[in-house]
Amino acid sequence: MSHVDSGPKNDSDSEQKTEPARDSSSGEMDVPKTKLLDAKAILWTFGKCLTAMLPVYLAGYYRMSTSLVVFGMMVYAGWKHSREAKEARLRSAIQLLNDEQEYISSKSFRSRGDLPSWVNFPDVEKVEWLNKVIHQAWPYIGQYLEKLLTETIAPSIRGSSTHLQTLSFTKIDFGGKPMKVVGVKAHSENEKGQILLDVYISYVGDVEINVEVKRYFCKAGVKGIQLHGMMRVILEPLIGDVPIVGAVTMFFIQRPKLTINWTGLTNLLDIPGVNMMSDTMIMDAIASFLVLPNRLTVPLVADLHVAQLRSPLPRGVVRIHLVEADSLAAKDTIVSGVSDPYALLRVGPQTFKSQHLDNTLNPKWGEMYEVIVHEVPGQELEVEVFDKDPNQDDFLGRTKLDLGIVKKFKIVDEWFTLKDTPTGRVHLRLEWLTLEADTGRLKEVLKRNESVVSKTAKPPSAAIMALYLDKAEALPMKKGNKDPNPIAQISVQDVTRDSRICWNTVNPQWEDAFTFFIRDPSKENISVQVKDNDRVQVLGSLSIPVSNLLSSPDLTLDQWFNLENSGSESRIHINTVLRVLCLDEAAVTSSLLSSGPLSKSSASRPQKSTPHSSFATEGLLRIHLVEAQNLVAKDNMMGGMVKGKSDPYVKIQIGGETFKSQVIKENLNPTWNEMYEVVLTQLPGQDLTLEVFDKDMDMKDDFMGRLKMNLSDIISSQYINEWFSLSDVKRGRVHLGLEWLPTVTQPEKLQQVLLYQSKTSYMNKTVPTAALLFVYVERAHELPLKKSGKEPKAAAELIFGDISHKTKVCDRATSPQWSEDFNFLVHNPREEILIIKLSSAFEQPLGCVVLPIRELLSKPDLLVDQWLSLDGASPGSQILLRAQLKILDSRMDSSVLHRKKPVVQEQHSVGEQHVEKAPVTAEHSQAAVSKESERKKLPAKGISNLAAFTLPVPTPRPEEPQKQTAAHVMDEHHTPSAPKTQITEDLSKLPDSTSNVAGYMEPVKTFGSSHEEQQHVDKPGEQSHKKVSPSVSAEESKVSSSTDVRPQKTSHDPSFGTKGVLRIHLLEAQDLVAKDNMMGGMVKGKSDPYVKIHIGETTFKSHVIKENLNPTWNEMYEVILSPDHNLDVKFEVYDKDVDSDDFLGRFKLKLGGIIRSQYNDEWFTLNDIKHGRVHLVLEWLPTATQRDRLEQVMQMQSTQSYQNKSVPSAAMLFILLDRAHELPLKKSGKEPKAAAELVLGGTSYKTKVCDRSTSPHWNEAFDFLVHDPKKDILVIKFSSAFDQPTGSLILPIRELLSKADLLMDQWLDLDGALPQSQVLLRAQLKILDSKMAALVAMGSGPVLSNKQTATTGQIKISLSFQKQLTVTVHACRGLVTSSKDSLDTYVSLILLPDKSKATKRKTSVKKKSLNPEFNERFEFDMSAEEAQRRELSVCVKNASSSFMNRDKDVIGQVQIDLGHVDFLSGVTEWFDLKEEQN
Repeated sequence: MSHVDSGPKNDSDSEQKTEPARDSSSGEMDVPKTKLLDAKAILWTFGKCLTAMLPVYLAGYYRMSTSLVVFGMMVYAGWKHSREAKEARLRSAIQLLNDEQEYISSKSFRSRGDLPSWVNFPDVEKVEWLNKVIHQAWPYIGQYLEKLLTETIAPSIRGSSTHLQTLSFTKIDFGGKPMKVVGVKAHSENEKGQILLDVYISYVGDVEINVEVKRYFCKAGVKGIQLHGMMRVILEPLIGDVPIVGAVTMFFIQRPKLTINWTGLTNLLDIPGVNMMSDTMIMDAIASFLVLPNRLTVPLVADLHVAQLRSPLPRGVVRIHLVEADSLAAKDTIVSGVSDPYALLRVGPQTFKSQHLDNTLNPKWGEMYEVIVHEVPGQELEVEVFDKDPNQDDFLGRTKLDLGIVKKFKIVDEWFTLKDTPTGRVHLRLEWLTLEADTGRLKEVLKRNESVVSKTAKPPSAAIMALYLDKAEALPMKKGNKDPNPIAQISVQDVTRDSRICWNTVNPQWEDAFTFFIRDPSKENISVQVKDNDRVQVLGSLSIPVSNLLSSPDLTLDQWFNLENSGSESRIHINTVLRVLCLDEAAVTSSLLSSGPLSKSSASRPQKSTPHSSFATEGLLRIHLVEAQNLVAKDNMMGGMVKGKSDPYVKIQIGGETFKSQVIKENLNPTWNEMYEVVLTQLPGQDLTLEVFDKDMDMKDDFMGRLKMNLSDIISSQYINEWFSLSDVKRGRVHLGLEWLPTVTQPEKLQQVLLYQSKTSYMNKTVPTAALLFVYVERAHELPLKKSGKEPKAAAELIFGDISHKTKVCDRATSPQWSEDFNFLVHNPREEILIIKLSSAFEQPLGCVVLPIRELLSKPDLLVDQWLSLDGASPGSQILLRAQLKILDSRMDSSVLHRKKPVVQEQHSVGEQHVEKAPVTAEHSQAAVSKESERKKLPAKGISNLAAFTLPVPTPRPEEPQKQTAAHVMDEHHTPSAPKTQITEDLSKLPDSTSNVAGYMEPVKTFGSSHEEQQHVDKPGEQSHKKVSPSVSAEESKVSSSTDVRPQKTSHDPSFGTKGVLRIHLLEAQDLVAKDNMMGGMVKGKSDPYVKIHIGETTFKSHVIKENLNPTWNEMYEVILSPDHNLDVKFEVYDKDVDSDDFLGRFKLKLGGIIRSQYNDEWFTLNDIKHGRVHLVLEWLPTATQRDRLEQVMQMQSTQSYQNKSVPSAAMLFILLDRAHELPLKKSGKEPKAAAELVLGGTSYKTKVCDRSTSPHWNEAFDFLVHDPKKDILVIKFSSAFDQPTGSLILPIRELLSKADLLMDQWLDLDGALPQSQVLLRAQLKILDSKMAALVAMGSGPVLSNKQTATTGQIKISLSFQKQLTVTVHACRGLVTSSKDSLDTYVSLILLPDKSKATKRKTSVKKKSLNPEFNERFEFDMSAEEAQRRELSVCVKNASSSFMNRDKDVIGQVQIDLGHVDFLSGVTEWFDLKEEQN
């Protein structure tokens, strides 16, 4: 009822009548004004002012920080503003609801922004009659809701937590404002037998609900709610009897908008930031009941199968291909002007996040996702693109698409323009997959899925399974003969879902539905576990193979199943439906690469392309930037009085291309060893310009000289390798290798190019190009029309690896002509692919061509010139192109590969001191060159010498015995991060024969038979096993080997298994120098120290300890080493700074001294600094084969913990992979290029790739650190060139513990291969003989001098991941309490960073014990990847503390970074509890 006078006589009269109306509309009484002063009002105002000033006075009295007061005022102001705005919106909504038409037509709203956010005028039908019905029925609806709150919801809340046992609703009033239906839309395009309605609801209620928790004297409540959204109502099934409709199903497709006005203690929820969180939590609760895929179904007739209505099969599945994006906005504008984009994709509650790609505005994701579609039309795909930033990600745009469009067109492959951003678009391919009950199409679907390419971890699904969990009967009782609270966990592959909890019953009725994607129904199982709600006690389990559904009628199983590990009569009722995901073949027109006859319409078309005469005449210039010498020092100090150094880098410009080398810090004789390539024509007048600069941070880079050469001189010389003096500078020279590579069409040249490619390595990670691909795109024929019916503006994009080129955009035509040519660098013609995508103006796809480069190798002159059919276009759509492959003819390749003398270089083990000097040409020698730079020089003007530099081949040192040589070779190739010291020698000084090194020096081989190449690899020991005399021919040797005359044992080198482990325990430091001084050094500060440890080329870096001159690190590092007594172990301490870290001291130790002492616990004084010392425990761990030592080592593992999360190794595993026998052939029928990958935990090694053979020979050794020999497993995967698998071998390390000397040397069968496929290997386990383990066992060991954080006890926790994150709390010990009595303790677990109900768990309370035992297990439903991004917060709390002493609640806590936990093997460990940090 309105109190506004519609016809005032004058303005004053209007004002008088309107004012009371406003008061009464808001529910307040009209109080007459009085002119007399009210004493109570004055005192009340004075009291409020005094209360407001009291905090300010107290803050000054107690000398609190001004910032704290300001922060409190800001929070209060934000709360006040948010509260007033919310109340204004609520008053506005209520007043609008009272008289909508008059309120909107009045002048109360000056702008549209004053209207409530939900007010709109949708194109739907008004249903005022329904609103009148609801208005009359609202009091009775309120009575029902009040009954629901008091009798159902309140007991459920009280039973969920001991803290809420005194909760009660003190007031429940749903007010007089009923829910209003703004409009209804009836759909006509829906399935037969149902009525589909979209009901737009708006609830602006004056509801008042008050809650009290008497235990904590807490009162809270709600006064006013707004809820707006679109609810879908489905009336089905339609029946031929009253009431015509069998049931009503209701749900929200999208989350409704919610606003809540809090009262009491919950007023705090109106603080900005907190209010959004609270509303979101309530919306999550609503979504769990009423937002898809959840539905509320109300049956109207008896005997109705409600399960099918509450959980119907999905309408379909949409496979989303997130292909790429283009022209995104640049958000990182300060440095590079690019972005680091990633995409978020949402369909209802299903959310996916793509990988983020660094530094690009045109990301190519190539990822695939699958979403379940429950309702179309209605459900939408929303794509949002963001720029990844460390603090807050920047928004790059969004787009939406109704999935009903995908259902209609089956396939949508388009570019979508991003909204709410100035630029950007995203390319999506959406495929509608129908649900079929036809198993005959399953094989076809599985085969098609093999060809789906995606960078996401999950492969495409072949089927979808809907599981309806109905109920269970006769479950066993809990311990203590109590009724359980059953919950069911359903697992399929790596996905686990939980049902709701049924309280206090042995006959639960869950009535929950779940949906799972199935990759291959013949290989997967359904695992059902019924547990008590503590998820520790299992009430029963069940496993159902998904393959059972394939033979069931209609692919459905609806029956009772007896539970295992349960009661004798315990059973569970499950309804399971399987449907095959099929793509409509009529919507997919795929054509293979065709070279057959053209259609009749091609008679008038040219059969060959007509490129320009200059097509495919380019060559390649390869630039090898080796080093420089005697550069000018630019970083001088003290005004040039003290000479410094430079930070040189090189810029090379040629043919419009610019290359920039890496910066070499503080070096006047830098070595770059970088290679660049550029495709050039042989036109005259092109120059190569090289400039050297000194890199500066604060100013312009200093010039250090330049060099200019004419391209025609390089082409005429073909190859140049020499020193070039720099001009425009006092001194300096640069060593370059320049090679002009002409092109040829002989495919036999490819093998030597690829072999040269495998022998080279450069610091800038470039790989030499093997060939050039020239492509001429001439024209297309009969391209499809656009969806609008117009002819396309045809354009083509050519993609080759990471390189792409675009043609021009033609005028509208179905037969466009481009006549454009392109070229690409090809690194491996046998594996790379050219893709040509045709589109209309690079927006709407028109088709594509996929051309594997290997097909050109079989063509005459490596050339294809013909019409090719387009995939994804019309049947007659074709493109005419010319593709020419040309091999790069390198003189360097042939000179290296056909040399009679072997190309060798020396390789030294870590820490080796002996270095050979390389000869230097007289014409470029300078007296001022240092000895260090002389060691790095290359022989000038020699193709063979540069080849020796780029083609390292391991050879022994002439003066060393054979055993040490083999050890060095294995050291270089198979120790993680071991360096390769490349030293060259004059080839003329090397002997022609290599027989004196017993087969360990491997010459560079020319092309010959595989048998000839095998002879170079065989060792003398292996030849003795073969018993082949020197006079036996190659053919006879092959015959003898085929009769299985194989060696029964490996022929290992004597140095096999002789390495040890250096364990470094970095404990602490004292009395370090303070580098972070203030006020120009007048006030001494502190430092932020960290330590660098250098062992050869291996470097370890500790954590940074903030503002501490006596830091405690307590970190441990391990490295595998050969016992080289001259190896230096260097320690350097630095102070971490923003710009440049300050030096705090160093010291150096010899490995020989550590080996002699075996165990050294000592303080080491820092050198080159005033004061400071470091506390280390250095231990050399020799190896032993006594298995009884293992238990002692494992005991130390369980008692020692380190800040860097490292775990001491228990043993070393040495592997010698000798050879394999009768490996399976490839799918093509060819012999495999056998290779093996060895994986143990997080460490993996790869062998060399052998030549084609079913019985390859590697003879390579590897070593691993083993943490738990009883659990660790070695996996060896065999494949053809790491591509096609040929078998595998799984070797549990525990099997070696039962062998004599912990050694296995024999032939082993391969899994997944032929029955006769075997591998010969030697596996030796050696226990690490640790003196520290013996000291720890006796209660001794290293002691920290610095003060440590007080511990309040220890807690034992197990962490593992088996489909779910599992945390087991075992026990606590040694808990500390200030009370004389014992404690009532429990453990609280939180998965940080979010603190929701899903991430919180707690144990039961253990009474009166300082050493409580819990043995309770908790499971968290999340993936392993998500778990490793979280941190587990463990708090041991006192349950007996009162409400007034909550600060003494926490006894101790520990935070565990799950990113460092090995979930594969699991972790069980005692953790120190620390005092609670404020």
